[in-house]
Parts: sequence; C-alpha cells; structure tokens
Amino acid sequence: MTSFRSDLSNKEFPISEKISAKVIRHSILNLIQKDNPHFSHDSFLSVSELNHYKGKAISDYLVREVGELSELEKTVLTSMTDNTTLSDKIDGDDQQTFTIGQRIADKVASFGGSWKFIISFGVFIFIWITANILWLFNKGFDPYPFILLNLILSCLAALQAPVIMMSQNRQEEKDRDRSKKDYMINLKSELEIRSLHEKVDHFIMDQQQELLEMQKNQIELLNDILKRVEIKK
Repeated sequence: MTSFRSDLSNKEFPISEKISAKVIRHSILNLIQKDNPHFSHDSFLSVSELNHYKGKAISDYLVREVGELSELEKTVLTSMTDNTTLSDKIDGDDQQTFTIGQRIADKVASFGGSWKFIISFGVFIFIWITANILWLFNKGFDPYPFILLNLILSCLAALQAPVIMMSQNRQEEKDRDRSKKDYMINLKSELEIRSLHEKVDHFIMDQQQELLEMQKNQIELLNDILKRVEIKK
C-alpha cells in the first residue's frame, strides 16, 4: 500500500507522509481537535496538514505577542510552514541591478571619501597656486586671490554633496533591508527554538507517561506474584 487516507480531510496521501496523532504536540493537537472534533489520538494525518496547523499555531502565537502580522512576520511564517530557509529569499533579494546614476554616485562617494582624492586634490591645488604665483609671477590665468580656483572648488562642492547624499540614501536603504533580514532570521530562530522546547517537553511527558504505565504494570505483576506465593503457602 503506497498511500493512506487522512482522518482529517479524508484525502489520500503518500504513506511516507503519514503522521500519527500520538506524536503531535498537545498545543497543536488541541488546535486540530478544535476544528475537527472527530480527530482522536488514534487518528492519522499528512505532513502537509500538520504543517498547516503548525503554521496556524505559530500565527496565533505571533498575533498574541506582536498584534497584527506584518509582511516580514508572514514571510517567516510561510518559511516555517513550508520548511524552507530564509537565506534563499534573502540571496534572491540581494541580486538587484543598479542604474547608471546609482553606480556613478557610489563611485563618486567612494572616491570622494578616500585618501586618494584628498592627496590628488591637494596636489592639484598646490600646482595651481604655484603655477600662478611663482611661474607666472602672479599674472597668470588665475592670479591671487584665485577667484577661478574658488569658483571651481565651490562648483565641485555643490555637485559632490548631493551625489554623496544619494549614495548615503542608498546605503541607508541597504541598512534597512539588512535590518529587516536580521529581524526575520532572529524571529524564525526564536520560533524554531520555542517549537523545539515544546517538542522536548512533549517527548519528556510521553516518556514519563510510558514509564508510569510500565511501573504500574510491574506493580500489578508483583502483586499477582505475591498473591500466588501466599496461596501456595
């Protein structure tokens, strides 16, 4: 037999997806039984159906904790429900194309904030002043007080400032996106750890229940043996 019929939806699924209600955590089982009262501990369901209710349980938890879910929380919830990683989506979002203006702004900002620019521009100003004062005896194309040089510097500053601000704005957008991605990863990690704790607690409780049942059976056997011994005496 390669398939089974789910007691939850009465649909057929591959036998590899068969899950017993006995191994489902109590919080999720209660949620399933709330929507499906006929679902008992002896019932079976599929992995996809279980993931649906896991996502619903996590969604209810997030609504209680943070209120209305944003797109970030919904993305994390979808990732957990589908058992996928967030890194695929994050890597996909990073593969964005930049316009020519954005690339130019980044290069200008990178060059304008480097020692290469400071040194090269300092050399340019030194040559300009030296050429007009010493070589041309202050009768060159821009004699003291270097009005043309001041005009060039003013124009350069006027153009460079907005270009650098454009690059900074894009960097702020990158930082905001990175913060959102960090939040998504941290939120998913927190929810996964919480789910893991619940699984461990569920496992411990089941183990304790089994141990109690075994102990009860052993006590009954011992009492039965004692009764037989007393009868023989």
